[in-house]
Amino acid sequence: MCSDVVEDMRAYYAQRAACYERVYHKPERQADLRAMEAWLPSRFGDRRVLEVACGTGWWTPHGARDCTHWLATDINAATMAVAQRKPLPAGKVEFAVVDAYTFDGLESQRFEAGARVVMLDNRYVQASNLPITRRDSEGNSYQRRTLDDASVHEVLKNFPDRDEAFAVIGARATDREWIAFDHYWLLSYRLA
Repeated sequence: MCSDVVEDMRAYYAQRAACYERVYHKPERQADLRAMEAWLPSRFGDRRVLEVACGTGWWTPHGARDCTHWLATDINAATMAVAQRKPLPAGKVEFAVVDAYTFDGLESQRFEAGARVVMLDNRYVQASNLPITRRDSEGNSYQRRTLDDASVHEVLKNFPDRDEAFAVIGARATDREWIAFDHYWLLSYRLA
């Protein structure tokens, strides 16, 4: 990914940190969110977990509830400051500034065989999402987003479907599970 895009996104999410979670307050998304929050702890019970790109930590308290240890990472200290104020399970969660594209700063950059991987994000729903404003030559989609200070940012935002996601995770992924909600999706698998 182009370093200019990465830097622009880093700046955008740092600026957006204080108002980021408004997206989770949209009325049409509430049923999906409650179902996902209830689903997450079952995937991480008695596990050591690396959360990549935790942002403001919306999912962290839910996923970390039954884990042994949770390392929440993000490139932005501003978003992690919001995450650190969440009601987290005592003694289980720590935070580290880590670039999701390079994993610089982590002792281990490899997942062990049998590691569980969980990804989640929102689906594109026309009435609930900003429109896609362009696609690049690699097929990535972008949105133009306006922050409270009226600054406008072009943000990389892909909305994969099940087949696209399965194609990306590849042959090492076993026990694949895709759950599509109205406004979100969950993907879970194990590494062979």
